[in-house]
Amino acid sequence: MQIPSGKKIYFASDNHLGAPTIEASRPREKKFVAWLDEVKHDAAAIFLLGDLFDFWFEYRTVIPKGFTRTLGKLAEIADSGIPIHYFVGNHDLWMNGYFEDELGIPVYHKPHEFKLGNKDFFIGHGDGLGPGDKGYKRMKKVFKSPFFNWLFRWGHPDIGMRIAQYFSVKNKLISGDDDAKFLGEDNEWLAIYSKKKLQERHRDYFVFGHRHLPLEIQLNERSKYINLGDWIQYFTYGEFDGEDFKLKEY
Repeated sequence: MQIPSGKKIYFASDNHLGAPTIEASRPREKKFVAWLDEVKHDAAAIFLLGDLFDFWFEYRTVIPKGFTRTLGKLAEIADSGIPIHYFVGNHDLWMNGYFEDELGIPVYHKPHEFKLGNKDFFIGHGDGLGPGDKGYKRMKKVFKSPFFNWLFRWGHPDIGMRIAQYFSVKNKLISGDDDAKFLGEDNEWLAIYSKKKLQERHRDYFVFGHRHLPLEIQLNERSKYINLGDWIQYFTYGEFDGEDFKLKEY
């Protein structure tokens, strides 16, 4: 992807809209929409790296109630011709066509590689990668199983949403809140994962969310691991101008 002069590429992750309730998260939603409204003026593309919602499950004809401001702003930006790329997280991994069909936003269920300007990027939410995150890896096998999806899909949406909200807020294996502490450069499992990927070939930037911590770790002389932080405590985002990647606070 070429980056026109004066344009930038923006990255954000882990808004968890709806947590602990839709009403309580609305100020954060309005702040995020204000950010989107600002960056659209010089954005060449926007990457959203998952967990935009604290829970998202698409039934055949039903999507979760709320988030109208966010969905409307994303539709506006996408309709204006600015590409938006969405990576599912561990809270919204049950996306199944709504973003693509209604908003025109491609959705990625695995990490993906991009050439942005003259730099190579490896981008993903970050859940389940590397040597850690063992609790979530066990849970993900259940969440992705055909039986679980069939069971959840055929229940009443009101019941399903109540169950999902309970587990999303209460269960630390799902929310990852217990892991939101810096482990040291040698123990950060997404940094370890990135270093292993570098054994295959060079990438300039590895960009992830999920950890809820704004992090920049130099992997070697030419490669860097970036974690975007979140829009709960830090309100941080990534900005790439074609040469340099910066973490900023809104």
